[in-house]
Amino acid sequence: MNPDAVSRKIGHVFLDAGLLRRALTHRSFGADHYERLEYLGDSIVNCVIALELYERFPGLSEGDLSRLRANLVNQQALLGVAQSLGLGDYLRLGEGEIKSGGAQRPSILADAVEALVGAVMLDGGFNAAQSVVRRLFAASLAAINPNVSGKDAKTLLQEFTQGRGMALHAYTMLGTQGHAHAQTFQVQCVIESLDVRTEGQGSSRRAAEQDAATKAWALVGGA
Repeated sequence: MNPDAVSRKIGHVFLDAGLLRRALTHRSFGADHYERLEYLGDSIVNCVIALELYERFPGLSEGDLSRLRANLVNQQALLGVAQSLGLGDYLRLGEGEIKSGGAQRPSILADAVEALVGAVMLDGGFNAAQSVVRRLFAASLAAINPNVSGKDAKTLLQEFTQGRGMALHAYTMLGTQGHAHAQTFQVQCVIESLDVRTEGQGSSRRAAEQDAATKAWALVGGA
């Protein structure tokens, strides 16, 4: 597929098309791959998100801001960005990676998002990269509730149940799907005393537990 479609989706027109091509190239395809761009993009994404949180929530402490950033910038979050862009369709992969499902592998997709940001930085400077990161993370930034102080859903559920003298909620593995290197984990979160059962999925057991906990928190958080 034409990589220019990715350019349109992220909202940046590349002056150097080679940078975009490199950002979409996995090392299995050739020597001119995205790993150095990924290194650069990782730092830029963290910097831009940190700045956004600092400016949006002047009342939050350093610890709370750090937790919020960790919730926003991780492999699962980057995977969501990649999937929203349909990035797997544009990656240049070697035959082995194609056969093993590399275009859907969470680690590859997350790395490619960071590589894209790094490429934009080199092509258009920090302001251009900042604009792209803001666009890609707009929905996640808008969904932040500062009242939860940057705590993740698992922590919120634990505090909720303990504060009410309830038995701790439990997580149970339901199964996995996909190839060994690109598995999707399925987990159930149960709060027996409230008769709450939710199911989550993710690229790791931890991510699946967070997904299930987020759904459970949406049900009990206002109780």
